Amino acid sequence: MASNKGVVYQGTGKVTVEDIGYPELILRDGPGVPKENVNRKCEHGVILKVIATNICGSDQHMVRGRTTAPQGLVLGHEITGEVIEIGRDVEFIEKGDMVSVPFNIACGRCVMCQQQKTHICLNVNPDRPGSAYGYVDMGGWVGGQSEYVMVPYADFQLLKFPDKDQAMDKILDLTMLTDIFPTGFHGAYSAGVTMGSTVYVAGAGPVGLAAAHSAQLLGASAVIVGDLNEERLQQAKSFGCETVNLKEHDRLGEQIEQILGVPEVDAAIDAVGFEASGHGESGEQPAAVLNAIMDVTQAGGGLGIPGLYVTEDPGAADKDAQTGSLKVRFGQGWAKAHTFVTGQTPAMYYNRGLMKSILSGKAQIAKAVNAQVISLDEAPEGYADFDSGVAKKFVIDPHGSLR
Repeated sequence: MASNKGVVYQGTGKVTVEDIGYPELILRDGPGVPKENVNRKCEHGVILKVIATNICGSDQHMVRGRTTAPQGLVLGHEITGEVIEIGRDVEFIEKGDMVSVPFNIACGRCVMCQQQKTHICLNVNPDRPGSAYGYVDMGGWVGGQSEYVMVPYADFQLLKFPDKDQAMDKILDLTMLTDIFPTGFHGAYSAGVTMGSTVYVAGAGPVGLAAAHSAQLLGASAVIVGDLNEERLQQAKSFGCETVNLKEHDRLGEQIEQILGVPEVDAAIDAVGFEASGHGESGEQPAAVLNAIMDVTQAGGGLGIPGLYVTEDPGAADKDAQTGSLKVRFGQGWAKAHTFVTGQTPAMYYNRGLMKSILSGKAQIAKAVNAQVISLDEAPEGYADFDSGVAKKFVIDPHGSLR
C-alpha cells in the first residue's frame, strides 16, 4: 500500500507535512470526526491521486487560531485528481477519470441536495447542515492537501473533465473549480450582477479577485475592488478592475463617486468575512465590510456575502464577536430593501458551466488570481506567504506533475 503525506494543522500559526496514512473507503476516527461519523462506510466513494490542491483563505482562518479546529486536522478542501480506486457502489465514475471535487460534501439523496442546495446537505455532518473536507465542525472528513484522498458519493459529486490532455493544459484554471471560482461567481451572481452593472468587491484576496472576474463575465460595466494591500490591488488592476486603497481612504462612497460619478453601486460583494479590518488605519472590525457595502449599495440592490463568518471565533476582540454576534447596521439594509445572500457556496450549482467557460478560453481565472504552483513540502511556506498578504493563489502539486 502506498504512503500518503498531507498538510496537518498543528496549532495556531503552524502547519506541517506528515504521513497521514493511505485513505480507505471508510471514515475512521480522527481529529474532528463526530462519533456518529466514525467508521462510516463509503462504498459509494473513490480514492483519488491528487493532481492539484489549493490553499484557501478559509484554511488560513483555522491556522491563525480563529476557530476551534483541533490539532492534527488534515487540511484542504480544494481538490482535483485522478480516480485510482472505486467503491463497490460506484456506477458511472471509472478508474482513470480526471475530476474536480466540489468542496461541499453532499449525499445527493436528501431534500436539500434534491433542491441543488448541496452546501447544506443534511446527511454528511451530524453536527449541522453542510460539510467540507478538512474543515472545522464540518463532519471530520479528511482533507485533500495530500497525495491521495477519499471522496464519498462519487457518482453524484464528481465533475469529470471530458478530455484529460485538454484538462492538463488548463489545469491551473480547472483547479479553481473546486471552490474559489464558484465561490467568487456565487458572490457576484447572488448580488444580482448583470449586463451593465456597477459592482463593488470588498477584498482583493483570491476570492475577491475571483468575484471581480466573475462580475466581468456576467457583463458588469465597472468593477471596483477595495483592499488595504496595494500589491493585491495591483493584481485586480491587471485584469481591468478599478481599485480603492482602504488604508489611504476611509470614505468609500467618495472614492466610488470619483470613479463612477455617483457614490454608490448597483451590487456589492463581501469577499473578506469575519476577520475584516476597518478602513483607514483602524484595526480589526468584523462588521466593517458588511456595514460598508450596505452604505454604498443603491436601494434595492443585492449583497453577495461569500466571505466566511463563523459561530465561534476564540480570537475575536470582544465577547459578542467570539460567538459570531456582530454590530451590523441591519436597519440600514432593511431601509434600503437590500437582498442579502450568505452561507457556503453550492459549488455544484456553478462548476459545470464555469468548466465550459474555462475550456472555451472565455474564463481566465488562474491569471486573475495569480496562481502559483508549489510542492507539497513547500506548503508550510505557502501558508506563511499567503498569510503575509502576497497577491498569489497557491496551488499545491503533490506529485510533481504540474511543473
